[in-house]
Amino acid sequence: REPCKQTQAVTSYSNEGTQVTVEIHPKDTAPQLFKKLSFGKGPRRLPSLRGQDNKDFQRTEAPRPPGGKDLHAYPWDKSSLKSMPVDLQQFEKLDAYALKVNVKNSVEELVKALLKQARTDLEKVRAIWMWICHHIEYDVVGYHNKSQLSSKPIDVLQTGKSICEGYAGLFEQMCSIAGIQCIKLSGCSKGYGYKMGQTFTGDSDHAWNAVYLDGRWHLLDSTWGSGAVDDSFTKFTFRYNEFYFLTHPALFINNHFPDNSNWQLLKPTLTLKDFENNMLHNSNFYMLGLLTAHPETAVIQTVNGKASVSVHCRSATLFTFKLKGTDEHGLMTLKKHGMKLDIYPQKTGSHKLQIFAKPSKASEEVYNCVLEYLVECKSVDKAMRFPKDLHQPVGPSWFTERQGFLRPSHPDPIIHTNDGRCSITFTLGKDISVLASLHSDNSSLTEDMRRRHIMQIHRGNQIELKILLPHAGNFVLKIYAKKKSDPGNYDYIFNYLITCLNTEVKWPAFPQSYSKWAEDYEILEPLSGLLPANRNVQFKLKMHGIAKVLVQAENTYPLTQSRGYWEGTCNTSGCREVFVMVHENANHSFYSHVLKYEVETQ
Repeated sequence: REPCKQTQAVTSYSNEGTQVTVEIHPKDTAPQLFKKLSFGKGPRRLPSLRGQDNKDFQRTEAPRPPGGKDLHAYPWDKSSLKSMPVDLQQFEKLDAYALKVNVKNSVEELVKALLKQARTDLEKVRAIWMWICHHIEYDVVGYHNKSQLSSKPIDVLQTGKSICEGYAGLFEQMCSIAGIQCIKLSGCSKGYGYKMGQTFTGDSDHAWNAVYLDGRWHLLDSTWGSGAVDDSFTKFTFRYNEFYFLTHPALFINNHFPDNSNWQLLKPTLTLKDFENNMLHNSNFYMLGLLTAHPETAVIQTVNGKASVSVHCRSATLFTFKLKGTDEHGLMTLKKHGMKLDIYPQKTGSHKLQIFAKPSKASEEVYNCVLEYLVECKSVDKAMRFPKDLHQPVGPSWFTERQGFLRPSHPDPIIHTNDGRCSITFTLGKDISVLASLHSDNSSLTEDMRRRHIMQIHRGNQIELKILLPHAGNFVLKIYAKKKSDPGNYDYIFNYLITCLNTEVKWPAFPQSYSKWAEDYEILEPLSGLLPANRNVQFKLKMHGIAKVLVQAENTYPLTQSRGYWEGTCNTSGCREVFVMVHENANHSFYSHVLKYEVETQ
């Protein structure tokens, strides 16, 4: 029983499916039919012909090349990240088992151990995949010094390290032993060292695998499934990546371009030029449930100093961005199914734009980079220079709704005012206290004055913020909130950008209010915190549960109550300040200050 040196396999690649009979003869004996093996159409497969002491015996069935039924439509139909239905929860026990297997003496023994818990072909492939991704590390030293490197499966197994060639070779051999058709593919990749917009010579720089499951070919990349190298290509870190297991071909083509275009498993296939021009979406992009990004090219030209990017996703996601390392020169708004970003570079030239995302429910503060663009800026729009205090994202969104700010009167992030006044309303969906303040780069507003240019008016569960700008320019309106029952600090929720180009604008602040001024009280007049000197000034205030109201200037003026309002006049001559005081109980002689006005100097 010498090992067979030569085996003849006859296979048909026609789509009709051809019946083939294979005869196997021991050496130098008269032909005698031992076994009839059928290569039918579809997933029926040749039984493994591996004898115990028949080590060199190669599988006789040549894998069929990809055909019509292996192909997936391009572009991606957004249905699934995988090329076949996979329930990861059902793999939990198998995955845990595969990670614990520790066999290094032979590839056969390793496969035998792994298959103890695997019944179906999919489970066999999964067990092999999990083992390789968690036990073989990328050989950064061998990558730089190829003479020190062996990609033979047994060497890869025993050293526990290799480059992509070795990962793919070991995967192929382990599948072959397990009786699963698998081939090693090579081609170009957008992996380590890839620069946006670069061209490819067509020389292959990466290797991966295709496996045959359920009558179709599927793609996977165990090198990229195992982890990542650092920027200097000196250190590898194990970081398992589920994305590269049976990846949908329309997503796999994003960063894998096979030498043989049939192995794209796509209809239509892409050209190398398409591959070069297409936007690189890394695995984080899809694993976070993001679907599409516009523009679809890696390089964006600004138009009149502006470039725009939008991302569409399945569920509520939080985003941030960096343009040349900072988020100052853009305006990002969150949408229910994604985000929109307008960029205004303040210098000409090429700028790297990175976009980061994290799930809205994630507790940790870690944002993952999901997109990179190169923004080429020919002209700068100086008018779109944003205040330093502007915080991304800008404007109301699903996130602010979750915090209790419903039905905003201004859904857009920028509010334009010509006369320096504006009014914003929300319905409060929670029992919250609100705090708002106004910020500007060229304003020397004290913290107190930042708040006094905004007045809150509550009517039931409605809140109105009246704003008077101290001068023209760009302002940030920051909005904070806390639970009324919560004694702690206010949390920042969101901000608007308010712009006013009218240089005549010069509004004084609202009057100062004290703690006895209840949140559902309202000033109808005078709204300005600065009163004219030597004048009679009309007062009209909405307050309830009060016995008496006095306005104290040089003299004291009582206000009278009619239909829920307290009204009257006061004369401002001879004084610098005017106070409004209330008497909560007619039987007490104690007054509380609720408002304070300044009087103009002569």
